Amino acid sequence: MINKAEEYRKQVLSPFFKVGLMKFLPMGVIAGLKITELDERQCKVTVPYKYINKNPFNTTYWAVLGMAAEMASGALVQMYTHKSEPSVSMFVTGCDAKFIKRAVAVTTFICNDGLLISEAIQRSIDTNHPQTIECNSKGYDKDQNLLVDFNFEWSIKARAK
Repeated sequence: MINKAEEYRKQVLSPFFKVGLMKFLPMGVIAGLKITELDERQCKVTVPYKYINKNPFNTTYWAVLGMAAEMASGALVQMYTHKSEPSVSMFVTGCDAKFIKRAVAVTTFICNDGLLISEAIQRSIDTNHPQTIECNSKGYDKDQNLLVDFNFEWSIKARAK
């Protein structure tokens, strides 16, 4: 699984990733989402503060923040399910968030649940039973102030061989 994960990591961090993102997540491209780091433990996603991302209160719209937060955990799930045998489905079944400070600059989301995700996926493959995993993505400003805290519940299921 590590070689396939590394292949996915290289694809996502390449400059050509935006082309693929345009096909599968065009709103992510419009919003300016960018995966800046991805390894076996964590993923970092940035979202800029710009006109199209703002709400009437001159902060980053909560849905844009949510999209970036979901991508931080989702990229880890996709990395570990990339070309897996059997294939593994993934689906967000729950989400909650706490908004702590106003997002008025670039926000960086960090999800550190890579190893937990990897274990849940392997458990699903080994047992052929769906697994549920809670992933946390925290959003920070450039001074490392916590702005927002998202939790996503992912359902992971190995498909029949």
